[in-house]
Amino acid sequence: MPVYPSLTRALAEALVDVLWFVEGCEDEQIDPDDAVTVLEGVAHLVTQLSSDQRSEFIDLLGSMAAEEADPSRRAFLENFPEGFGFSEDDS
Repeated sequence: MPVYPSLTRALAEALVDVLWFVEGCEDEQIDPDDAVTVLEGVAHLVTQLSSDQRSEFIDLLGSMAAEEADPSRRAFLENFPEGFGFSEDDS
């Protein structure tokens, strides 16, 4: 089991794992409406973060992407801010 440097990192990893799973599910695995509800809920939550929290999260996603060996997961991490409705420009 990996050791994370902080609770924030562990929770970010868990969040990304869940969202990557939901986004990659086929219709037979998860109801598409439920998947959209989950993704939109998280998008709403992350857009409510303060400017400092958003910057911290974006930096953390960048670190996670730099360490990621799986190209498709790395792309998901790199596109997360834009895909979930925020970017560093929003800070």
